[in-house]
Amino acid sequence: MTGQPGRNDRPAKAAVFGSGSWGTAFAMILGDAGNDVTMWARRPDVAEAINTTRTNPGYLPGTVLPERVRATSDPAEAADGADHVFLVVPSQTLRENLTAWAPLFGPESVLVSLMKGVELGSTMRMSEVIEDVAKVPQERVAVVTGPNLAGEIAARQPAAAVVACRDESVARRIQHACLTPYFRPYTNTDVVGCELGGAVKNVIGLAVGIADGMGLGDNTKGSLITRGLAETTRLGLAMGADPMTFSGLAGLGDLVATCSSPLSRNHTFGTNLGRGMSLAETIAVTNQTAEGVKSCESVLALGRGHGIDMPLTETVVSIVHEGKAPLVALEELMSRSAKSERG
Repeated sequence: MTGQPGRNDRPAKAAVFGSGSWGTAFAMILGDAGNDVTMWARRPDVAEAINTTRTNPGYLPGTVLPERVRATSDPAEAADGADHVFLVVPSQTLRENLTAWAPLFGPESVLVSLMKGVELGSTMRMSEVIEDVAKVPQERVAVVTGPNLAGEIAARQPAAAVVACRDESVARRIQHACLTPYFRPYTNTDVVGCELGGAVKNVIGLAVGIADGMGLGDNTKGSLITRGLAETTRLGLAMGADPMTFSGLAGLGDLVATCSSPLSRNHTFGTNLGRGMSLAETIAVTNQTAEGVKSCESVLALGRGHGIDMPLTETVVSIVHEGKAPLVALEELMSRSAKSERG
């Protein structure tokens, strides 16, 4: 099945703002689905490489992009005539970038977040930042999330995802725009739950990575994943999410992929911390953004703002931003008072 036709029965036109690993992989999906795709790259040399070699060697070397995909470093050129605009930049830079880009988008363009984070300071989810900055209604904002490690997607390995939007008909439009033989998106109207699942799993991925780096075993990791899911669900319920969302692709699916794969940036970042590297040393050897590093603070603030106990998130913050030794943080976590599993 190809992307849903755009205006005048032409192929849908998609703009992808971001040319990192996930932006490049998603542009590939959109091209394979039959859309005409223009990627925006911050660096002109990246756009030139994509246009001349059909690859993005700095992020996904060896992945050949479809002929329908082209790139530019001019945001106005990328946005021109786009039916769907996919935003895939580091979550903490979205507001600044979108302030410059929003006037370029058409009045009917659907703005789609491919990001998984919570904004520092405001504690807004990415869809909320989009609505706030671009001044668009909820019905024109969608989210794509799920267990989608870019390296596996780039190899066109089978994967599933969730397209969430308050307006189910819009979610279906985006679903069809990115449906391929190897990428199977499902729809959901629970935007809050889907976004929280994606944001909090990054924090839990750091925690499991730290445990791996410390040499701890599968019992520890299984416990962290399960209690991390409970933590996410508690927060989601307080914010009006559907609890079923957290047992689906945006919740458990994404959490398992992030916590079990060496391709996960957050897991790898945590592993280095667990091995004894400092935050500065870990950042120095990390080539791409690990969203949980900054979002753990905003996720904790979001939990506190809703009166939700989030001990794993608090532990990750203490290690990443307060310099607490992982062994000390683990001992404190394990010494918490005993309680009911449902408590």
